[in-house]
Amino acid sequence: MTEETLLEAAEKMEKAVGVAKEDFAGIRTGRPSPATFNRIVAEYYGTPTPINQLASFQVPEPRMVVISPFDKSSLQAIERAIRDSDLGVNPANDGNIIRVVFPELSEDRRKEYVKVVRSKAEDGRVSIRNIRRHAKDTIDKAVKAGDISEDEGRRAQDELEELTHKHVAEIDELLRHKESELLEV
Repeated sequence: MTEETLLEAAEKMEKAVGVAKEDFAGIRTGRPSPATFNRIVAEYYGTPTPINQLASFQVPEPRMVVISPFDKSSLQAIERAIRDSDLGVNPANDGNIIRVVFPELSEDRRKEYVKVVRSKAEDGRVSIRNIRRHAKDTIDKAVKAGDISEDEGRRAQDELEELTHKHVAEIDELLRHKESELLEV
């Protein structure tokens, strides 16, 4: 019973860390990456489709991404989706490929991104704490019902605390890395 609860909590905490990682990847730094485009969706034959499924991405220069659509008919839709996104860039279309040049980030913009990253990290921590609270309630109910002994319940709660600290530390490490990446000029 306690092992199941702890395994489920660990699984959910891993997912919370994964979500934080994805959120951090979506926040652009001075150098672009294909992950910057992961959340952008284009209308393709009437269906909203992530553009990373419609094209390949190359980064030939430090601030440029070249997007090559697999199907040339999707070129306009991809360009429109990028232009309408919150990236703040203006894609250039030459009929075969799309070039996206990212401007240099100003100091103020970098600080704004750091605030966003900290907020997303806190969201991840809150999510992990909620998972811990739910698992702790499950363990407490099992102790009250007599399904497990108080000692076993205490051990399970100690393991749960270790799990929580480990995953919160992972998010903190991701946050430190992303902050340093954002603030380097």
